[in-house]
Amino acid sequence: MYKVKTFNKIAKEGLDRLPDNFAITEDMDYDAIILRSYKMSEAELTDKLCAVGRAGAGVNNIPVDMYAEKGVVVFNAPGANANAVKELVILGMLLTTRKVVAGIEWLQSQKDSDIDIEKEVESHKSAYAGPEILNKSVGVIGLGAIGAKVANALNALGMNVYGYDPFISVDAAWYIDKDVKRVNNIDWILQNCDFVTIHVPLNDKTRDTINKENLKKAKDGIRIINLARGGLCNDEAILEGIQSGKVGCYVTDFPNEKLLGNDKIIAIPHLGASTPESETNCAIMVADQVTDYMVNGNIKNSVNYPACNMGARSAKTRITLCHKNVPNMVGQITGTLANDQINISDMINKSKGNYAYTMIDVDEDVNEKVINDLSAIDGVLKVRKL
Repeated sequence: MYKVKTFNKIAKEGLDRLPDNFAITEDMDYDAIILRSYKMSEAELTDKLCAVGRAGAGVNNIPVDMYAEKGVVVFNAPGANANAVKELVILGMLLTTRKVVAGIEWLQSQKDSDIDIEKEVESHKSAYAGPEILNKSVGVIGLGAIGAKVANALNALGMNVYGYDPFISVDAAWYIDKDVKRVNNIDWILQNCDFVTIHVPLNDKTRDTINKENLKKAKDGIRIINLARGGLCNDEAILEGIQSGKVGCYVTDFPNEKLLGNDKIIAIPHLGASTPESETNCAIMVADQVTDYMVNGNIKNSVNYPACNMGARSAKTRITLCHKNVPNMVGQITGTLANDQINISDMINKSKGNYAYTMIDVDEDVNEKVINDLSAIDGVLKVRKL
């Protein structure tokens, strides 16, 4: 029986995917965790823990590297919330041009004002007029699961779409409409586009993707939409850009005190993936991934270990090893099994950065001595017998 701990409310449709040999637990004796935005700490890292499933794309709330060092595979659900974010990007973009919110707020304030509302509307509506997005230029920074959907949707709305992503995958490239034009640097997008929408993960390389230096080169009045992560746009740079006129409007799904109270900033309370459909899709995806890992040892959509798949178990025993990505590791593993008189019927080894993963099928039972011998290899972080 595998025990799963949930740290947030996870959609029932996802939890229902867990097989009968999985049980949701409330105690600290768990093999896997499924969560959303709960901030994980070292306290939740037990010796039994093998997998963490984040029912969403971002994993900033999980100490990924620390978990990798303990042989805990962290999964996420890329693309499961892509449509929800795409729709909010379109809404945010329209709100930067059509002053709908300000107009609604003004109209609501006229309640019980003892005036002719219809006449008042006609005399004031010009104050809330704004341009259309048709034929305007938009730069999409990041063309992953979400960025690709955004680029295609904006292209379908008649915009001139330019995409930037030096790390675009082959699958994503096939998905993007042929009319989306590729550019090689962010500066070009800022200098030539009326709108920019950003869709990259937040890490040390992407932090302050929009900053004071590149905003100085931007087209005057550029409108920026950031529904990815707050740190991708430097707050001080945005505020200075608004004051100078470089930034016409900024939409963010990650507000803070500095960004409130400015009529050129549309602050949304982190609603990008807040749809029932998105929450269900994320829960289903991550539940399936955690199940496949716990039962078969397969890894898909991990952020700290490589993708690795040997299908459903058919041999008598499957051994999986999370380990450091160092020379001669595979040789040490196979040599240890040979010394213990274990014959390998099939195996696979994959690496990702500093870490690697090995799966081995054998046609015989494996006793605890074999597992202990493998665990004793320097650089081996976790061994599982399935």
